[in-house]
Amino acid sequence: MRILALLFIFLILASLGSALYYLIKDRGQSDRTVRMLTVRVGLSLTLFVVLMGAYYFGLVPQNGLR
Repeated sequence: MRILALLFIFLILASLGSALYYLIKDRGQSDRTVRMLTVRVGLSLTLFVVLMGAYYFGLVPQNGLR
């Protein structure tokens, strides 16, 4: 589960970096920046749902503060 979460975080950061690249390269003339930011939001929501599902099914242990 940890590897999956790290993979999603890497993909989210890569999408954010490519959005920055397209913002600088296209100078606001195309919609590629918006598309990449939409991909980032989608990946973030997917990661959140996967983590909540994993917690619900017991794949992520409950660690309380002691």
